[in-house]
Order: sequence, then C-alpha cells, then structure tokens
Amino acid sequence: MNERILKTLEFEQVTKMIQQFLTTEQGEEELRQLAPSSDEATVQAWLDETEDGMKVQRLRGGLPIPKLNNIKPHMKRIEIGANLNGLELAEVSRVLSTTSELVRFIEDLKDSELEFLRLYFWEEQLTTLPELSGKLRRSVEEDGHVRDEASPELRTIRSQIRRSEQTIREQLDGLIRGKNAKYLSDSLITMRNDRYVIPVKQEYRGVFGGVVHDQSASGQTLFMEPKQVVELNNRLRQQQIAERTEIERILAELSGELVAPRHDILHNAYVLGRFDLMNAKARFAKTLKAVVPQINQANHVSFKQARHPLLDQEKAVANDLMIGQDFQAVVITGPNTGGKTISLKTLGLLQLMGQAGFPLPVAEESQMGIFTEIFADIGDEQSIEQSLSTFSSHMTNIVSILDKIDEHSLVLFDELGAGTDPQEGAALAIAILDAVGAKAAYVMATTHYPELKIYGYNRSNTINASMEFDVDTLSPTYRLLIGVPGRSNAFEISRRLGLDPLVIESAKQIIDEESQDLNEMIADLENQRKATETEYLEIRHYVDESEKLYRDLKTAYSYFFDEREQEMAKARKKANAIVNEAEENAEKIIKEIRQMQLSGQGNVKEHHLIDAKSQLADLKQDEQLKKNKVLQKAKAKKQFKPNDEVIVETYGQRGTLIQKVGDNDWQVQLGILKMTVSEEDMTLTTPVEEPKQRVVTGVQRGASARVKPELDLRGKRYEEALAEVDQYIDAALLANFAQVRIIHGKGTGALRKGITDYLKNNRNVKTFEFAPANQGGSGATVVTFK
Repeated sequence: MNERILKTLEFEQVTKMIQQFLTTEQGEEELRQLAPSSDEATVQAWLDETEDGMKVQRLRGGLPIPKLNNIKPHMKRIEIGANLNGLELAEVSRVLSTTSELVRFIEDLKDSELEFLRLYFWEEQLTTLPELSGKLRRSVEEDGHVRDEASPELRTIRSQIRRSEQTIREQLDGLIRGKNAKYLSDSLITMRNDRYVIPVKQEYRGVFGGVVHDQSASGQTLFMEPKQVVELNNRLRQQQIAERTEIERILAELSGELVAPRHDILHNAYVLGRFDLMNAKARFAKTLKAVVPQINQANHVSFKQARHPLLDQEKAVANDLMIGQDFQAVVITGPNTGGKTISLKTLGLLQLMGQAGFPLPVAEESQMGIFTEIFADIGDEQSIEQSLSTFSSHMTNIVSILDKIDEHSLVLFDELGAGTDPQEGAALAIAILDAVGAKAAYVMATTHYPELKIYGYNRSNTINASMEFDVDTLSPTYRLLIGVPGRSNAFEISRRLGLDPLVIESAKQIIDEESQDLNEMIADLENQRKATETEYLEIRHYVDESEKLYRDLKTAYSYFFDEREQEMAKARKKANAIVNEAEENAEKIIKEIRQMQLSGQGNVKEHHLIDAKSQLADLKQDEQLKKNKVLQKAKAKKQFKPNDEVIVETYGQRGTLIQKVGDNDWQVQLGILKMTVSEEDMTLTTPVEEPKQRVVTGVQRGASARVKPELDLRGKRYEEALAEVDQYIDAALLANFAQVRIIHGKGTGALRKGITDYLKNNRNVKTFEFAPANQGGSGATVVTFK
C-alpha cells in the first residue's frame, strides 16, 4: 500500500490509538511494522486474531501479559558470547515466566472447550523452559539484584559481610557514645568511600586517629575512619570484593545457560508481542464499540452504520457506506460543511484498517473488500516549491492515479474538477470518472457541479448521493443519502431568512428551466425517501414487537415444559414410594406362603409366586429424565464438586461442599457446622466476593510475624511519613525487634532530617545510622533499640 494514502487518511493516528493499549516493547515493534496488506489470507489471519482477542477480552478480561522490555539486544549479546547484567537477566526471566503463565491460561481455555481461530496456533509455538526459568527467578530479583540463594558461596560471603558490618557499627557506636560525644559534630555513623566513618570536629582530629576520608563544605567537620576500625573496614572491603567476584561468576554462569535456548526465548518474545497486539486491538474495539468485518470475495464493500474512528464516537453521525455490489461509482453532491469529505475519508480509512486486521467502528455483518491499492486526491495540495496552482497540483496527482489504477483499486476524489472554470471543470470531472470506470476501478467522488447529478443517472454502475440538509434549522445533519443527489437550498434558506417572496420568484424565473426541473426532481426524490423511511420505521416497530412476543412465548413455553416435567417427576417419585411399600408387604406375604408350602399347609406353586412378584415390580415407573434439552441443560448445570459454593434450600444458607458421602449426598460446611445434605436440596451459586474492609494496623507483643524488619517511606508525604514512623517504631518494639531499617530515600533531605530528629528524641532508640552502601546507603537509616 502506498505511503501517501496512509498519510492522507491519517492511518498513523489509528495506530497511535491502539499503541496506548500495548504493554510490551515487542508488541509496539509489531504495531510499527504493521501495514495494510493486499493478501487475502494474511488479512483474514489478522482479522481472526482480532476476533480471538475480543473473545478472550469478553470472557476472561484479556490475556495476562505484563509490561515486558525488548530482549533482542540481550539475546544478541548472548549470541556473541557476552555476559548479561542482573537487570538484563531479570528481563529475560520475566519473558520466560510470562510464557509459562500464558500457556497455563490458554490451557485453561482449552479445558473449558472454548473454540478460537488463531489463539491455539500461536500458543503451540511457545516453548516453556521451567528449569531455566526457575533458576533465573531464584537467582535474580526483578530489579536485577542477585539473591543470596544464587549460590552457597554468595550466601556465606554476605553473611560474613553482615557480621563485619555489625562489628564495625558496634565499635563505632562505642566511640560516639559517652565522653567522646563532645568531639563529634553529630552522633551518627555514616559512609565515605565505601568505608564506615564518624563526623569529628576539626580541632579534635587527633583524638581518634585513623584516616580522614572527607570533610564538610565548611571544613569544620572531618569524616574520619578511626584507627580501631581500619582493619575491620579492610576486612569488610575484601569481603565486598569477594561478593562482587562471586556475583560476576553467577551472572556469567546464568548467561551461559541462555546460549542453547536463545532462539526459543526470542521466538517466545515474538509470540508474546503478537498476543499483546491481539489484546490491544481487542481493547481498542471495546473503546470504539468496533467489530470484525467479513471479507467479501467479490470486493463488495458494505460498512453499515460506519463512524470515523478519529471523531468523538458519542457525537459522530453513523452512515451506511456501500460500493461495489450495485454500483462501482458514487458521486456525492451538495454544499460545503455537510460532511462529504469525512464520508470519503471514512470509507478509505476503514478499508485500510480492515486490511491491517483492525476492528472497525461499524455495525455487525459489515463487509470489506481487498484492494491492491487505494488512491486519494483530497484537500488543498498546492505546491509552492513547484510553482503549481491548486488545480495543477490536483491534476498532477490525478494523472498519476489514472496511470496506476486497475480493477482492484479504490479511488477517492474530493471536489473533482475544482479550481478552474466551472464548465470546463465539470467536463473534466465527467471525463475522469469515465476513465476510472473504463478500468473497472471503484471510485467515490465529491463535487459541486450540478452536471454530475445527471451523470449519476445516465451512467451504468454509477449512483448519486448527497449529504442531508435541514432547511428548518439551516444546518447539515451529516447523514449520507445514497440514491439522492444534492440540491441547492438557496431559495428555501432565503425564504426562511425573510427574503421577499417576489425576489425569490424572480430568481426562479431567471435560472435555467432544466436546472429548475432537476431541483424539483431532487425535491420529489427526497420526499419519497422520507416517506419510505417513515414506513420502514413503522414496519420495524411492528417487527420488533413481534420478535419480543415470540421471545416471551418461547420463554413461557420452556418454563411450562420445565414445570410440567418437574411435577411429573414428583408424581413418579410418589408413585414409586407407594409401589415400594406394596412390594415390601408382598414380600412378607410371599414369605409366609413359602413357609406354609414348606410346612405342608398348602399347595402353592413356585412359578405362581414369581409371576405375582413380577407383576408387582412392573407397577414401578421409571424416573429417568426424558430427552428434553431444557432438563438436560439444567442437570448439566447441577454438577457438584468439592469446594463449590451452594445454597442449601432447606435452611436458606450458603455453604461449601467438602466431600461426597453417598450417591446423592454431600458433606456441606455451613458456617461452623458440617451437615449431610442431598443434592436435590442444593443449588450451585457463584462465589461471593468479600467486601474490601478498611485495614486497621495493630501491634501485639510477640506478633513479630506481622511486622516487617524494614519500613519503606519512599513516595510518602512528610507528615504522613513521620506518623507512620512513630507507629512503626512502637510496633517493632512490641515485636521485640533488636534492629530495623527505615528506607526514606535521598531526595531533598527533608524527610531524612525529620526522621533523624524523631529518632534522637525517642528514648527507646539506642543508636541509628545510615545503612550500608549495598542496603541503601544514606537513603536508609538502621535503628537499634535498647
């Protein structure tokens, strides 16, 4: 498809609307590469995928595809033997875990026996790698941090680091407490050059000895590493180097694991992008109330109640746009600002969207064609650089179009022949339309020339159309009228505006008699159309009423049949109970007779007894359900299984099935009670969502499992954060925590200062200091309790 038509009809704006619903970078790449196709099989496959996406959206809320980054560069580096960092490995891991989750989701759709056109085809191309995915997930967190579980060596090293840091903090804590506090600018422990230091006043630098790593802007404070912890810091530094070395080894090992399955991983990412695009098109369809059109093999286009996708869908006027079946040329006449150009663009853009596999804002049962090319001459294309007039620019474009069109082309002309003498322009317009018709191409054209109204009547495969104009309100209605040419409303408008009737009559006598006859003919056509439309609406009303009565009657019949069968079933059960009772009595009688026979008191033959018993058994009626679709569906719905939620009709209570304890009996959990209930007394119901309740945070002594060892305040407002710190400190004390970490971020430093002031004044706080570099540094504070 030529690039010019995509720009002219603003196809890119539609893709931007769909792009906002994408969640993966691979999906965005698929959308960027997507262009309308003229291959019918390809277009049908795209439309089928859109149909599947809309079905999943309708039934399950869409496919579960999270935000995914593009992993093509990562796999390229793997291919050349490079190692990935933690974040890159985490992104690959995200793709693998999403693949597994999506496969499980689609397998569930298969278990539900749902039919799809292309969904299962793409699912079969996904390759799950559970072992690799599990190893990546255990080794690397989503932010790229390598977990302690990545290797036993790393766990050991980090345990040593934590012990070393604890020892250093204890040593420094002893230095900054008591009599040494007067030598310090502040009683806190901080980090400089990845080493633990304390802030010492300039004049007391010799008190602690050791190494100066930094100083304040004023020079009054020195950040010193006391000599007591120099060796400890050295050991910590060696452990940190060992940690970094082990992490590099782990990353290299994990990168090596990706070499063999790299092609499968890349293809998984590609398929996830296709699924993401299916999701986006489905959400786009939901927003525009769009549908998937059918492809007409004969290129007959029929867009019913079509709306331009870039207009406000609540205000856009829907029109029926048709071309190809009864006519190959549509000539739209009428005044400006009536919507002719929008109708032209709507036809072209919807056809482009359909050939790109997008859903269309049209009514059900709409049909689209497959055109090899769509051409348009729309708008003012005057070329200043080429020193061409508007007319010359249009003619240059039209000449190019006429050279390229064939029977599989759709051509759109806006204001055909405009920009020159009206008589010559009308003649040119007619000749151009004849040239397009000679090549059997489809064409829709707008024009002001009245001569083309006659053209629409005289030419085969050509029909007139116009945009409706409301003379009463002196404004267009934007409704497209197929079969009715546009007419001048100047006389009616002038009369409505108060022009002297004598002047209007004089004007009517001046105009050409043929033109007057044409206007009268058009007016008569409009009157006939309105009368026909009124009759159609009346008939439609009666048809709708008839359909409603039919549906009500069908429902009533079904209800009657269902009730009748239920009553018959009750009657059979009651009759069988009576027969069972009679059989028991008969058994007793037969037993007595046999005893009499054995004792010689009577001469009763055995076959007589058997015949009597058979006759009694024949009285029992069969309780099986007849082959009734309504009853069979009701029975199918009443299939119970453990954990189902049911309503126990006898008590009117909701319960949960535990296990089956008989042919028709189940053990049911009703609140705190367990009861045995028959299936006939239960009705399946959907689970009730628990209402979301306000969560009130409370703390109890010994309930440390409910209090986390760290508090994250990033993104909180100042007052809210301080209140949360106060509540958290109380909870941590009640939970018997010896030490906690408060994450406040660096930011402007206001929140950090507020937390520091609070901790200074809290008598339960023994010490507090910035966290180690690998645990947040100055963006977090470690608090030790007394």
